[in-house]
Amino acid sequence: MRFNGRVPDPSLLPVRVSIRLDLPSGGRVGPGKIALLEAIAVAGSIAGAARALGMSYPRAWGLVEALDTALGVTAVKRAPGGQKGGGATLTAAGQALIARYRAVEEVAQAHAGPAPSPARVD
Repeated sequence: MRFNGRVPDPSLLPVRVSIRLDLPSGGRVGPGKIALLEAIAVAGSIAGAARALGMSYPRAWGLVEALDTALGVTAVKRAPGGQKGGGATLTAAGQALIARYRAVEEVAQAHAGPAPSPARVD
């Protein structure tokens, strides 16, 4: 079989950068944990963030605990549920982690070139 189409220059193909930060503790922070932190900030709870991301609550809780362990500080302040509800907010460490991750991601994407356009759904 022979292909007669034009072959694009790989150095010009749009790429989307995906960053993973390896912490001194051995823990890792990538796009999933950052998305979870951002969703917690918006939803105000781990359960709400889990629902928004299509993730189970136990999985989200485990990721938050893994983040706290990897960082050595609390990333998410939790308030127990009950009649008055509960909730979760990001600590300064959680906010700083998001900011640092997004800054590294932005620089890396700038060096990689433009990201591909999101796929259109008609």
